[in-house]
Amino acid sequence: MNRWKEGIWPLVGLATVAFSGYLLYKELRSHSPHEIVDAVRAIPPLRWGCAIVSTGLAYAALAWYDQIALAHLKRRLSWRFVGIVSFVTYALAHNIGATMVSGAVVRYRAYSLKGLSAADVGVIVAFTSITFTLGNLLMGGLTLLARPEVLSRWVTGPRWLAPAVAAALLAGPWLYIMGSLLHFRPVKIAGFRVVYPRPPIAARQMIVGPIELLGAAGIIYFALPAAINPGFLPVLGVFLASFTLALISHAPGGLGVLEITFLKAMPDAPATDVIAALLVFRLLYLIVPLIVSLVIVAIYENRRLFGSRDPAQ
Repeated sequence: MNRWKEGIWPLVGLATVAFSGYLLYKELRSHSPHEIVDAVRAIPPLRWGCAIVSTGLAYAALAWYDQIALAHLKRRLSWRFVGIVSFVTYALAHNIGATMVSGAVVRYRAYSLKGLSAADVGVIVAFTSITFTLGNLLMGGLTLLARPEVLSRWVTGPRWLAPAVAAALLAGPWLYIMGSLLHFRPVKIAGFRVVYPRPPIAARQMIVGPIELLGAAGIIYFALPAAINPGFLPVLGVFLASFTLALISHAPGGLGVLEITFLKAMPDAPATDVIAALLVFRLLYLIVPLIVSLVIVAIYENRRLFGSRDPAQ
């Protein structure tokens, strides 16, 4: 039964890619590939530079995810080592899909060399997932409080709906902080035993999650032409919803899901410009890190098999 459950998610991901690809084809069939290429070429060098800096910010925050999780376990490892492990983990997991599973495999292979057990790695995987979720809820709630009209890109409703959704989103981080301050009992979620961290650790989680999301959303914001750019907060709100759906879909790299949800949420923007911005996001946030991570893995395995030094150094 467990094997059946494990095998179904790749099929779900592939089915999602196929369906999203069909919807994406319907949206873009009136546009030629040359139009999209021209839109990418039209991005000014300065905005390319800002998008690259945003990518670096996002991946630096992801390395901090792991460091905070290790601090929760009261373990200390060098920033250099943790940064490399985190970079490879997320570069592979974001492209493969099923982030928790693929992330656990990469982390265990690396962290076990430093004396961490499988249980420790399981805590790190769960902890980093919780950090991302908290950041997503926090930024989603704050975005809706600052710009309630962002919700209308997805659903229509009364004026009180956006503040109500914002309050619901912010309730999660608030309860988490209260659980940390008041030492609530551990909670079991999907077989995991979640222990509320010490207040300084929880505070760091509330900082790093938003930083990573601001960096990732910044890539798309800077890649969009100024003439049709709705502003950073609307782009951030659309990104949070689209990226979350992409992760939930289990599609490798959220392929198709991210694009179709972004297009649906920005109907007034030219589709070619939106797709061009998302291609820049995929290039900087997914493809380039994947290529670099594969080089790192190849060097690591070569040293491990043929070198005399500890390959983890």
